[in-house]
Amino acid sequence: MALDGIYLSLIRKELSCLIDGRIDKIYQPSREELLVTVRGREGSKKVLINTGAGSSRVHITSVQIDNPKTPPMFCMLMRKRLSGARITDIRQDGFERILYFDMEGTDEMGDRCELTLAAEIMGRRSNLILYSRPDEKIIDSIKRIGQETSSRLVLPGIVYERPPREDRLDILACEREELICRLRACGEKKLSKAIMLSCEGISPVFADEAEFFAGEGRELTAAELDDGSEERLWAYIERIRDQLEKGENSFTVLTDGEGRLRDFCFCDIEHFGSLMHRTVYPSAGELLDRFYSQRDELSRTKQRAGDLFRHLNTLIDRTKRRVKNQRLELDDCADRDKYRVIGDLIMANLYSIEKGSGTVRLVNFYEEGSPEVEIKLDKRLTPSQNAQKYYKEYKKLDTALKMLTGLIKEGEEEITYLESVYDAFTRAKTEGELDELKTELREQGYLKRSRQKGKPAKAAPPIKFMSSDGYEIRVGRNNKQNDMLTCKQSEKNDLWLHTKNITGSHVIVNCSQLGGEFPPDRTIEEAAIIAACHSSAADSSRCDVDYTFIKNVKKPNGAKPGMVIFVNNYTITVKPDRDLAEKLIEK
Repeated sequence: MALDGIYLSLIRKELSCLIDGRIDKIYQPSREELLVTVRGREGSKKVLINTGAGSSRVHITSVQIDNPKTPPMFCMLMRKRLSGARITDIRQDGFERILYFDMEGTDEMGDRCELTLAAEIMGRRSNLILYSRPDEKIIDSIKRIGQETSSRLVLPGIVYERPPREDRLDILACEREELICRLRACGEKKLSKAIMLSCEGISPVFADEAEFFAGEGRELTAAELDDGSEERLWAYIERIRDQLEKGENSFTVLTDGEGRLRDFCFCDIEHFGSLMHRTVYPSAGELLDRFYSQRDELSRTKQRAGDLFRHLNTLIDRTKRRVKNQRLELDDCADRDKYRVIGDLIMANLYSIEKGSGTVRLVNFYEEGSPEVEIKLDKRLTPSQNAQKYYKEYKKLDTALKMLTGLIKEGEEEITYLESVYDAFTRAKTEGELDELKTELREQGYLKRSRQKGKPAKAAPPIKFMSSDGYEIRVGRNNKQNDMLTCKQSEKNDLWLHTKNITGSHVIVNCSQLGGEFPPDRTIEEAAIIAACHSSAADSSRCDVDYTFIKNVKKPNGAKPGMVIFVNNYTITVKPDRDLAEKLIEK
């Protein structure tokens, strides 16, 4: 999933509308990304610059991103130096994966100064560096790099040093003979690898596609290029050149059979065949916005939740181990009746057992055929005391059986509850949602109560959707909100949905607003898809969802938040579809 140099050049073209715009607001949603609002001739645009190893990119975004209450130091410096600055140019050196945002601003004394913000989009080596011009001294960077990490230093006060640029061909300007000569020099290397080594700004998925066309579906090495494969390779490159020059790009996302996002490219990708589903987006930035938004939401939430994810994982693992050990103890209780039988046999034969005997053979009249059994005795005890010893062991195991059965049930319910809280944490997007979940854990005794300074973040309302048939659909964001929706804010004839045997949100279809009529099949299916998307099965290929009327849903006394029982339910199988859920969300 590499954002290559060619793709970045298309992003630069989209960002050209920001030239002459002024920087209005700057936020730092997480440690490795910056969100900049620019006021330009086309209105305000939000530019997201991410330097994460697996999600480095820069593009205009429409995603609503929650920001921390206290801005980090780098964010405060960017606000100090860049607020009100005018963007004079956005540059890219060839197909290098670096965008330079040239700006005019003012320094601490109010004097005019020239600054450049270099967005280095290079995987794990990505960085965001602010330096002054013309001396090119670094003011600061989102990642400081010292001698212990790299020979290329990125520290305040030193001169900005550009990453070394390799001698590779420009695929849009090179000649056919020049390219073929470079490829042949790669010898036995795979053709796709040779293309990446020879040309600048090429991603692996594009190189694989070029090899696919050159070899007509078969793998080739650079040494195996013949007249036919050369002709097909050059024809493919000319076709891509023509698309790039005319702006007729097919911004394609590849999705596997289970709906997981796998890769993207600036052109159509055919070499996967039916193994991958292809979705085309109208612009490069919109593709990146869609591709990374879901995964970044989880990443940001994990960063803000801090140690809570680890704490929940520890609690879940500890509870599972406890339940596992209790099940092993329960298995030992299965043979408890044999101790009662032995006690009965001893009591029935007291007259024939001599005191001080270590073993005795008695007729077991409980079994068919009355076979003899050998019973161990304690020589220090009388026959009657030996019988009582066996009765005591039986009672102990019988009591343990009853207690363990209840403890195992409680443990399983606790695991389900903790997993539901963990699932809610993964879907939390705002500080308010995180605070609600922390409060819930404190109330249940899983977190220590703390004296919170200042006002708590405002709790977000349930998520609202509108079905294609006009029915309102509400979704709880956490367990406490699930209880409110199901038990207090819904009518008895409203429809209740929840993923089958999987943690997730309660989903309510408001039937009372349309006269209490049973919703049509399309609304039920859409509500089930929404329920699947708001559960731990959101990335599955199929998901079973139970649905019934609210009047059939009850909350047992003493049950943990979000835990309910229901009867007279039906089950529908759907495929989680986030795109559909986003279309139905009430704006």
